[in-house]
Formats: sequence, C-alpha cells, structure tokens
Amino acid sequence: MAKLNIDQKTVFELFQDTKADFLIPDYQRPYAWGEKECQTLWDDIFSFAFPDNSSDKFDSNSDEYFLGPIVTFKNQGTGQKEVIDGQQRLTTLLLLLRAFYERFLHIQYEEATETKKLIAKCIWKTNEFGKPDMTSLKIDSEVASDKHKEELMSILRNGVAPREQESAYAQNYRFFQKRIDEFIYAFPAYTAYLPIRILNNCILLPIEAESQDTALRIFSTLNDRGMPLSDADIFKAQFYKHYSEQGGKDEFVKQWKSLEELCEKIFHPAYGTPMDELFTRYMYYERSKQHITSSTVEALRKFYDKDGYGLLKHNETFENIKVLADFWNDVNNQDNDRFSDRVLRRLFVLNYAPNGMWTYFVSVYFMQNKDADNMLDDKAFFDFLNKATAFIWAYAVYRPGVNALRTPLFTEMANIIDGKSIDFAKFKFNEQNLRNMLANYSFYNSRAITKSMLAWWAFHDDDQPLMKLETSFDTEHIYAKNRATHETMADTRRIELLGNKALLETRINIRASDYKFEDKKKYYRGFVNSRNQQKEGTQVVELLKLADTVQDFNETDILTRNNRIFDTFIGYLRDNDLLESE
Repeated sequence: MAKLNIDQKTVFELFQDTKADFLIPDYQRPYAWGEKECQTLWDDIFSFAFPDNSSDKFDSNSDEYFLGPIVTFKNQGTGQKEVIDGQQRLTTLLLLLRAFYERFLHIQYEEATETKKLIAKCIWKTNEFGKPDMTSLKIDSEVASDKHKEELMSILRNGVAPREQESAYAQNYRFFQKRIDEFIYAFPAYTAYLPIRILNNCILLPIEAESQDTALRIFSTLNDRGMPLSDADIFKAQFYKHYSEQGGKDEFVKQWKSLEELCEKIFHPAYGTPMDELFTRYMYYERSKQHITSSTVEALRKFYDKDGYGLLKHNETFENIKVLADFWNDVNNQDNDRFSDRVLRRLFVLNYAPNGMWTYFVSVYFMQNKDADNMLDDKAFFDFLNKATAFIWAYAVYRPGVNALRTPLFTEMANIIDGKSIDFAKFKFNEQNLRNMLANYSFYNSRAITKSMLAWWAFHDDDQPLMKLETSFDTEHIYAKNRATHETMADTRRIELLGNKALLETRINIRASDYKFEDKKKYYRGFVNSRNQQKEGTQVVELLKLADTVQDFNETDILTRNNRIFDTFIGYLRDNDLLESE
C-alpha cells in the first residue's frame, strides 16, 4: 500500500516550515488564474475573516476556512516538494502574501511589523536563527511552456510588477495590491487582521505521496479550480528532460507548443485532451510493432511509462508523433495535394464510422507504409480504406460494440507491421447470416451504424462529390413520418427502414422534415424564396436524382431501396473478399 503523509496545516504552518521548498515541475501547465479567480479568492477570504464586514465577529480560536489540498511528492533529484495538485492556489497565495509584505514595509505600527516578519518566513527560506534569506525563495518553477515564470520569481523577490509586465503573475499581483490598498483605506485600524487571519486560520491539506505515480493517482480523485494534468503533460516532461540533456530544450518547447496548437484544431476527443488523442493513435502503432494483439488495452500513461518512459527517450518518437499529427491534419483539411479525390471520399465515409477504432487502424497503416516523403501509395491506400470500411460496417451489425472490434483489428495491425495485406481471414462473414441480420436489424437513428450506412450509401454513387467534413447532417426520412398519419401504410414500421433514410444537411432537414415528397423536392434542389433569397439545396446526389426523376416516394419505393442498399452492401463485401467461400 502506498504511504501518504497527510496533515492539515494553516497557511503559516505550511509555508514557514523549514522543509517547505516547492517545485512547480516542467510538465505542469502555465499559471492560469486570472482576475476572476483572484477576486473569488479575495472575496471568500475577506468574508471569512471579516464576517458581515466586522472584525469583532471573528473567533480566532475556532474559525477556520479550508482552501483546498496541496498534493506533492519528494523529487529525488532536488529534494524539493514537486507539486502535482495545488499549483494555482499555492502560487496565488504567495503573490497575495508578497503584496501584503510589500505594503507593510511602509506601515510602522507593531502589529503590522510583526505580521510582516511572519509573512517573510513564508516567502523566503530562513537560516538556523530564523532570519529570512531574501535571495532564496520557497517556490521555484520549471514549467517548460511558461515563458513568464521568471516574472514570478522577480515579483516574489522584489515585490514589484511594472506595468509593462502583462503576465498573469504581474496582473494578479497588481490586483492584490489594489485590493489591499482599498482594505487599508476602509479598515485602517485593522490593517494587520486580514493577513494574520489568512496565516493562522486559513487551512490547507498538504498530501505528500511517496512517488509521482501515487501523487498523480491522488490528484485524479480530487477537484481543483486549476487545469488537471493530462497524460500528455507527463509525456512532455519526459521529452523535456531528454532534449534538455541534448541541449535542445528551447527548440523542443517551441515544437511542442506548435504541436499542441495543431492538435487543438484536429482532435476533439470525448475524453482526455487533444494531445492525449494523438499519443493514443501513436500508441497503437508502437503496440502493433510489439505484435500485441490482446484485446485488453493498457491505459495510455501505463503504456508509455515502461522502462522509465524509455520509448519517449528516442529522438525518432517525437519526430514520428509530429509526422502522424501532420497526416491527420491533412485528413482533417481534406488536402488534395496529399490525397486523391477517391481516397478523400473514403476518408469522408470513415468519418461516420460507428466507433473511433478506425483512426487507430489507419494510423498504424500510415506509420508503417509511408515513404521517405511521408506519403502513401494511392491505390494501396484506397484499397485498404475500402476493405477497412466494409469490414468495420459489417462487424458493427454482426457483433456490435467497440470491444468486439478490437480482436480482428489488432490482428490485422500486426499483419500491417509484417508487411502483409489485410485480409481478415479468420473473420469473414457468412453471406446468408449477414443478410438475415441486416434484414432484422433495427436501424434506429440513435444507433451510430445508421448514419454510417447512409454515409457509405451516399458515396457509393460515383457521382457523389466530396463534401466538407464540418458539414452537419441529420437523418432524413424521405417518406416523412408525419405523412404516415394522413395516409394508409401496410406497415408503418417501414418508416424506420434504412430504405427510407438518407443523409441530409441539417439546415435543409429542419425545413423539409414534415413535407410531402412533392414539396420536399424543391428543398432538395434549392429555391428562391418570397424575399428573393436563394436557399441552397442538398449536395447529396441521390436525393437530387430522386427529385429530378421520381414523382412520388411511397411504401413500395422504401422496400425497393432498402433491398438495393443491402444487396449493394453485400456486393461491396464480396468485392473486398470479406465473404466466406461457398
């Protein structure tokens, strides 16, 4: 069991301790609190220390105000307390105390002088006689991406934040200076009471863990007003140390910042950060290189921390990750210099896959098959995307759930590393069984595979032009659901058959959802309204063809189209050699 040292302490007890020597590590994010957070802290502390704006209502013997936890572990290299959680409040409290100290330099009465001495023991390290060393602070910052960390050190040492300094440190320090001046003006007889009550009655919960891993696990269970550390933040620290040893830390910091900005544009994961998503995609490549085909996948940090983060200490790892990010950026931008139109059309369809496993599959293929210019052979990539699409779509009906898909995809990822063509030899489909499953499957709009099938069907038409990935689509009922309330149908359940559904741009679907087919056609085509405004039609070619060639779309048409979609899909599987031999 991991050992923890937990002991509730006042602000003064925590900071004045001779062992108080805090390090904000390189992998932490830059200081992020602004005036809003500082105002909240000030208001909370003031209301606590001066209840109802009265000094007399405060009980110094029993009143306490909890400021939150500080999670640290002992850095084995420096002996400092490396801060995992609490960076924002720790830094802000020191700025606040430094502002009080600076103000009290100009106030001579006894209480202010004594309070100033106590504050000094919180900011600076002391010698064995308890005298502060004004050159040695109790906090240091190594945050790799924080270009203003030296301003923090300067403010704490000198008590000055010139107007030309615009960092969050300087702005927050000036904010506290202003609030302190207002407080002294309003309560001149009680000047020392606020800081002394902060020191003696505001409580922190320092949690000192025996290792970084333990500290991070504790951190993940706590709430914090700051930004939580991501897995990528930890990886950044390892890269930073590696490139620092090689004399390339400045260039690394620059490239990491650019990579973060790129990932923010590309990835929008449901969990974790955009950078975590990039590292996840790369993990599957490294995992496949080790021929790991188990369906049990380690947590991201657990995978990379093997051998003391050994993988991150190879120069090619960071270079590979940047190359992979550029690839996905070009996918996201539908770059026609890198990809042919037919490949971009396949990638558009995969964007509607029933789960995100396809991104890992494609990442492994790209990393293994890219040439010296980081390009792929167009025909081979096109064939790969077709087979991947056919298999993933069929498997989503055959065995729903992302976990089920892991087994066949992980096997094929290992085959990719071995230079083999993917064939899903052990996972081919029985045609009749699959036909029965498709016929009996309920393609509800709430199921991801419904929109997946409709995207595939739209682009099965060779005339379908590429559309922008950011285009928002709804599921259109060609035979409107409300229409069935006015007309007789042999089976109203056919309204929800795949044969009655299509992709349609959200902007059009909202307008056309309740119309008869004859009325819908003008919305598919586009029209000029009564105010002489041009209303754009759909880019879905099948709907345009229906509008131009069909007078009505009825129950029989639903069944005919439904069968055609299934027959064509079975043929697609056959073309990609994914059906069992008869």
